[in-house]
Amino acid sequence: MTGTFYPFHFLLAAVAGWLNRHQQDVVDYLLAENRILRAQLNGHRLQLTNDRRRRLAVRAKKLGRTCLKEIATLVTPDTLLRWHRILVARKWTYPRKGPGRPPIRREIEKLIVRMARENSEWGYVRIQGALANLGYAISSTTVAKVLNRHGIEPAPERQKHTTWSTFLKSHWELLAATDFFTIEVWTMRGLVTYYVLFTIHLASRRVHVAGITTSPNSAFMIQVARQLTDEFDGALNDVRFLIMDRDKKFTNQFKALLRQEGVEPVPYPPRSPNCSPYAERFVRSIKAECLDRIIPIGVGSLRRAINEYAAHYHGERNHQGLDNRLIDPSATATPKLEGFINRRERLGGLLNYYYRLAA
Repeated sequence: MTGTFYPFHFLLAAVAGWLNRHQQDVVDYLLAENRILRAQLNGHRLQLTNDRRRRLAVRAKKLGRTCLKEIATLVTPDTLLRWHRILVARKWTYPRKGPGRPPIRREIEKLIVRMARENSEWGYVRIQGALANLGYAISSTTVAKVLNRHGIEPAPERQKHTTWSTFLKSHWELLAATDFFTIEVWTMRGLVTYYVLFTIHLASRRVHVAGITTSPNSAFMIQVARQLTDEFDGALNDVRFLIMDRDKKFTNQFKALLRQEGVEPVPYPPRSPNCSPYAERFVRSIKAECLDRIIPIGVGSLRRAINEYAAHYHGERNHQGLDNRLIDPSATATPKLEGFINRRERLGGLLNYYYRLAA
């Protein structure tokens, strides 16, 4: 895994953008630029075409009234939301039949919008050709009118705004996240705080518990880095970017060891707790479903509970983010319509899994 991965430098820059490091600075700059441009109008009202109103209305609805109050400067939030209500009303208003070409069918219009949103580089003619492949004879002018009606920009503008959903899915297998969570354990010295470090592979949702300690110091983190990047069974063997917060427990030595093995640490910006939703969701799950419902007595009890939950999490718990499937389905996970229904209990019935035994 050693060596420099120049083809992935662009990916690191994009992921850093996704983590929103300079988003607020960009917004502040655009607001200042907008005010300067408005000042040059010398009190004259800015004229907006219907297409411009549609584009603003579509984006305004996604932001909501509270956010619009902070950033909207051309028109008031109420005006933007009123434009959106007009768009919705027009969508469900069916004009009376009269002379002229009849409107295209609604399913074709939905397909045009879908193609434009899923393929940012497709222009009117490209979408027209894709529709022809499906047996729909539609002119490029009609495609342009449909996109304008839905507030969707032409291809050159859409190409500048690649969605993060599309980007991340194309690099999903290379990304993982890491984080700590704490748990109070009863010991001979009373309650002691234990730190649990884990990683989660974003594509598969597979979780690896990297270490449990009362003192996550530099020596602990160095040992964890070596284990995570072990060439035979390291949890980060197929990962190139590891998303983490700015906790000082992620030491410079820890990050340096990761880089030596080809894993680039990607810290997300301050005050951005939503930048690692999959790691946060795992912490919420293990605490709500397991750790908050037991009283760990000694670190051995804690390790057993975490190991049991990890086995349940991977092989017995359905995940909505994976189309309600299991991460590691076993032979007993194959659906059967006959046979006795058995229950597999973990932690005294705290975690349960139901499956059929072959008759």
